[in-house]
Amino acid sequence: MYRKGHLGVSLLLFAPVGYVLVGAGHPAVAAVAGLAMVQLSTLPDIDHRLPMVEHRGATHSLAFAALVGGAGAAVGAAAGSVFNTSLPLPAVGFAIGALTILAHLLGDTLTPMGVNYLWPLPVSPVSLSLTRADNPVANSGLFGLGLAVTAGWVAVVVGVV
Repeated sequence: MYRKGHLGVSLLLFAPVGYVLVGAGHPAVAAVAGLAMVQLSTLPDIDHRLPMVEHRGATHSLAFAALVGGAGAAVGAAAGSVFNTSLPLPAVGFAIGALTILAHLLGDTLTPMGVNYLWPLPVSPVSLSLTRADNPVANSGLFGLGLAVTAGWVAVVVGVV
């Protein structure tokens, strides 16, 4: 997938999380979580700019999801002084960080190249082969679907619908 598609998948996976957070009385945490997922939606593709790092290798794995989740937990721990909440922010940070990477991996799983979730183990990539990564219809469709689902839960919470 390209950036637009990855943004859409991130929004799709964020939608139920945001809905639950807002419904539980934590709209600021939901806003920060959503912003983080959108901003980091293409983080695994940093491998394009790293010498000697294979594309869809280390940064496209469950290990990387755990690493980013760990960074999210650290951010969550530090954010405890900013947010007045009963939420376990390190756990929320871990979940958002890991979910962001998993959203990216899910988007790439739709393509023929697929993803080796268990990197560094030499196993076959998981691929649904539904669309090429450069398919503009698939990328725009995922983006539009992610926007619609996110806008839908926001409209429900705000009381527009």
